[in-house]
Amino acid sequence: MPAAGRRLLEAMSGNTTARVVVSYGREVIVETGDGELLACLMRRRTNARPVCGDRVRVAHTDGGGVIEAVVPRESVIERGDFRGRPRPLVANVDRLVIVLADPPGLERLLLDRYLVLAAHADVAPLLVVNKADALDDAARGRVEATLAFYRDELGLTPLYVSARSGEGLEALRTALAGHTAILVGHSGVGKSSLINALLPELALRIGALSAASGQGRHTTTATTLFPLPDGGAIIDSPGVRTLRLDHVPAATVLTAFPEVARHAGRCRFNDCRHAGEPGCAVAAARERGEIAPERLETLAVLLAEAGDG
Repeated sequence: MPAAGRRLLEAMSGNTTARVVVSYGREVIVETGDGELLACLMRRRTNARPVCGDRVRVAHTDGGGVIEAVVPRESVIERGDFRGRPRPLVANVDRLVIVLADPPGLERLLLDRYLVLAAHADVAPLLVVNKADALDDAARGRVEATLAFYRDELGLTPLYVSARSGEGLEALRTALAGHTAILVGHSGVGKSSLINALLPELALRIGALSAASGQGRHTTTATTLFPLPDGGAIIDSPGVRTLRLDHVPAATVLTAFPEVARHAGRCRFNDCRHAGEPGCAVAAARERGEIAPERLETLAVLLAEAGDG
């Protein structure tokens, strides 16, 4: 619907379309189109439980608002609960920024998990190597060798940045402008430092969120959306530091391994798991050196976790 038509409907209904910035259980902080931060409660019959990044219909009340409905999502990143059931974490993102650093070291299994998560949500991944200024020649070569496959086979050219020195930050700002991105990464990679470098008015924003909540505080453990100065937004979420893939189908896991998928269709059995079955075209490709053994080891781990694994 055109923006003018949407505004007319809002005026007629008395409702406003806003975006969820952070959720504290039943209380949600939203930002309206004119930049107002509003503390809202959810109606019991809301069509979905709003999460960070959601667009919602809000009815104003004295001193706050009530969420009437969640606008249909363009994308959603989920994580499995303890029973493997999908639970929405963030919505309406179009970039998954995977932050890496050495130290603490590049963990390929975790990187591949994030790539599967991106494929499942149909969100474009972006690799960012932080602390680039601390890499000596040997460390830089080690990182480049680890990521060469992802660059050459998957088309994921990493950005080398440093929150401390400012190296590469302009290129990162350009890559994020106009997008809604969520930052993910292992503990110690410097996500918080990157967010501070990208958001010069972060302290003011956190103060405004604290004031809007009426609690005088904003917890750093809550998944939170921050607008970027050049347009777009960035989401910081501690909820995806580690994750399982219980809610992701095996077929989606395979899409993150295109060099395997190219051969999988020629396996003798349609349900081949590429783990020693007779007539496995993937095993034959591995023997010919067309698939790296470590990639198959990672795939086996992730397929075992998959929802239909």
